[in-house]
Amino acid sequence: MPLINTVGWDIGGAHVKAAVINGQGKLLAVYQQPCPLWKGLEYLQQAVSIILTDISEPADCHAITMTGELVDLFVDRDDGVKQIISTLQTLLSGQRCYIYAGLEGFIPAEQVKIQHYSAIASANWLASASFSAQKIGNGLFVDIGSTTTDILVLKDGQVQAQGYSDYQRLISKELVYTGIVRTAVMAVAQIAQDQGEEIGVMAEYFATMADVYRVTGELDEVHDQSETADGAEKTVIASARRLSRLLGSDFYVEELPRWKAFAENVREQQLHKILQACLYRLQASELDKQQPLMGAGVGRFLIKELAQRIERPYIDFTDLFPNALNQTGLSAADCAPAVAVACLLNVPDKN
Repeated sequence: MPLINTVGWDIGGAHVKAAVINGQGKLLAVYQQPCPLWKGLEYLQQAVSIILTDISEPADCHAITMTGELVDLFVDRDDGVKQIISTLQTLLSGQRCYIYAGLEGFIPAEQVKIQHYSAIASANWLASASFSAQKIGNGLFVDIGSTTTDILVLKDGQVQAQGYSDYQRLISKELVYTGIVRTAVMAVAQIAQDQGEEIGVMAEYFATMADVYRVTGELDEVHDQSETADGAEKTVIASARRLSRLLGSDFYVEELPRWKAFAENVREQQLHKILQACLYRLQASELDKQQPLMGAGVGRFLIKELAQRIERPYIDFTDLFPNALNQTGLSAADCAPAVAVACLLNVPDKN
C-alpha cells in the first residue's frame, strides 16, 4: 500500500483541531476552528467542513480522538461518543476513519461498538502522552490548553497513568480543570491582592483567563477563538475593564497598572495550582531530577516557567517536529492530540 497523508482530529467541546501528517511522519499543517458544541451538532459540522476546505494536501485516512462528548448537548457520554462518530462518518464519507480508543488502540469507525465508548471518551490526553513517551522515554508531560491541564508521568517509553476517566484523573491530579483562555477567573481566584489589600473576588462570569493573559502580555491572539465574557472586543483595555468588575470597581485608563498587577496575582494563583499538581505527580513517580518536563498546549509557556522553578530541563512538544511548516500561525504543540493520533495511526498496517 502506498504511503498517504493522514489527518488527525481532536474533537473538543469548544474547538476542533486537525493535523496533517505525511507517510514519512512529517507534519504538514495544523488547523483549529471554534466549535461551541454544546449549542448543537451543526457547529461541529461547520468547524470540520471549514477545516476540510482549508486542507490543501490530499488525504483519505483519518484518526479521530475526542473530548466533546462531555458537553451537555448529549444525554450522557456514550450518547456523545455515538453522535460525534456518526457526524464525522457523514462528513468524511468514503474515507477511512479510525477512532482512537486509548489502551485499545484504533478501531475502524464502522466497527465501533457500545462497549468501546468508555475507552474512546476523552482519551485525547493519552494519545499526546503516549506519542511523547515514545519520543523522550522519561519525563513529566504537561499540556495546558484553553480549558484544561493534563499531567502525566512518562516512564521507559510508557505512560504511567493512575486514572483513565475524567473522574479518576481529577482524583489523581492528572487532570486539573484550568486553562489559559476559557476558564473563568472566579474559578481560579476567590481572594486576590489589590492595592495592598486582600480582597474577595466576585463569583460572577465577568472575565476569563484570556483577559488575564492579554493584560500580562502573554496571550497569543491566535489561541483565543472564544467569545469574551461580555461580548466586547479583545483588547488590553477591554480585558482590564472586565477584570475590574470582579472587584466591584470601575475602570479608568490611568489605573491600567493596577489591573496589570491584579492580573499577575491571578496568574500566580493559577500557576501555583498547576505546580502543586505537577509536584504531586512527581513525588508519586520515580523520575530522576534530570528528567524533563515536556510542554504542550497553548499555555505551555507556563510549563517552561514551572520547569525553571523546580530546576528540571524543558522540552517543547514542537521540538519533536523541527521541520514542520507553520502556515496557520499554530504549532504542533498547540494541537498536540490531533498531531499525536495522526502519528500513532500506522496507516500501512490498516486494511
